[in-house]
Amino acid sequence: MSNYRLEMKNITKTFPGVKALDNVSLKLKPGTVHALMGENGAGKSTLMKCMFGIYKMDSGEIYYEGDKVVINDPLEALNHGIAMVHQELQPVPERSVAENIYLGRYPMKKILGAIPVIDHEKMYADTELLLRQLHMNFDPRAKLSTLSVSQMQSVEIAKAVSADCKVLILDEPTSSLTSREVDALFTIIEDLKSKGVSIVYISHKMAEILRISDEVTIMRDGQYIGTWESEGLDIDFIITKMVGRELSNLFPVRENKPGEVVFEVKDYSSINPKSFRDVNFTLRKGEILGVGGLVGAQRTELMEGLFGIRCHSKGTIIYNNEVQNINRPQDAIKKGMALLTEDRRATGILGVLSIEENVAISSLDKYLDFGFILNQKKIDSLVYENIKKLSIKAPSSKTQIQSLSGGNQQKVLISRWLANDPDIFILDEPTRGIDVGAKYEIYCIIADLAKAGKSIIMITSEMSELLGMSDRIMVMCDGRVTGFLEGESATQENVMALATKFE
Repeated sequence: MSNYRLEMKNITKTFPGVKALDNVSLKLKPGTVHALMGENGAGKSTLMKCMFGIYKMDSGEIYYEGDKVVINDPLEALNHGIAMVHQELQPVPERSVAENIYLGRYPMKKILGAIPVIDHEKMYADTELLLRQLHMNFDPRAKLSTLSVSQMQSVEIAKAVSADCKVLILDEPTSSLTSREVDALFTIIEDLKSKGVSIVYISHKMAEILRISDEVTIMRDGQYIGTWESEGLDIDFIITKMVGRELSNLFPVRENKPGEVVFEVKDYSSINPKSFRDVNFTLRKGEILGVGGLVGAQRTELMEGLFGIRCHSKGTIIYNNEVQNINRPQDAIKKGMALLTEDRRATGILGVLSIEENVAISSLDKYLDFGFILNQKKIDSLVYENIKKLSIKAPSSKTQIQSLSGGNQQKVLISRWLANDPDIFILDEPTRGIDVGAKYEIYCIIADLAKAGKSIIMITSEMSELLGMSDRIMVMCDGRVTGFLEGESATQENVMALATKFE
């Protein structure tokens, strides 16, 4: 009998132009949390997708409870007791919570003695019991589309638990969760550990890793670096092993000097009374204005309103001393504004298109000959310049963007907006789901933009990022601006005090 629940030995996986995994091994013990860490593109998710049967590995072996197994697809993985909660959620929004949980394996009953049909009554009863056990307060019959992103992620975790798994893969499970929901997730994890479940936990959040894991495996550039017991590890050691070098500073030295006010918002309110209301703030030339607040503070909704995605009932936008009417994104883009959205997969990248097409798509009108013929040479030059400038790692500009790591996808989206040469950048969670090395590169890009006189509004839920990158911080709570902080007053305690300042 093996001491390990599951072993992956010498796994190799190659994509066109990229060796994603190079003889990687992993050993999981029963009843433990095994953290899997590495920069974006290190191969963590690829390794897990080989375990779960999404990808077919080129070579290597998988042993489950001592026996060699071949996993050809996710259904076979589930049959072996392996479940996975993906970083990028793939819900069916128009179906109920219960239907999403039991998708593909509905409880059945026979009518008229022979005809099999879905046993809805049992499905909803089982779901209600499952959610109660997991301390999730959802209606099993509610449409998934009525839930928040964090609640949808909780439903995905419930779905994995419902499969009575022995190995549970959690890929960035807390990227959309509040601190309270994170605590609830960790309670579930501890309960699963006590039942002998082996948990693979992928995250870039160092504090979480050190808090929840028993062992840590680190990968770099598709290769296995090593495995260590979590006890005794520190953040500096993990970062050094992840990036292959020491990062002496988490944030770049900034040389921007905020100047005159170039953008002002007065009494801005949403058409939805439960959203943002009576918002007032200014933005200076060359300034990085951080926007803090808890989940539900309506920060994203406010920025989408300013960009013309959401309707507003009242308020004034003054840009370069002129009142602006911004009722749709096209108006904002023409005024020199750019919006990097919170969810790059849903509202950012065009997954089946190439890097080149994703970069050029918002500025094609600048590369026309005779008003209607695309000048491919100019487009190639633009894309090459941005790939070099932002250090985008990819086999070529023709590579599909969906095959890139999260950090490189984010750089491509920044390149898309840079092609329009905007003066105001709105960045919504610009480093979500990105490793520490790629984060630093994104920070350097932001710092360079501010130094060049661009004005930046940056929404972030990471406190260190908010304090480390902002010249000034605007804090929101329940749709209102509750205060501004800068200099010595910009502390974690003061941010949290304003973020919880409900009326």
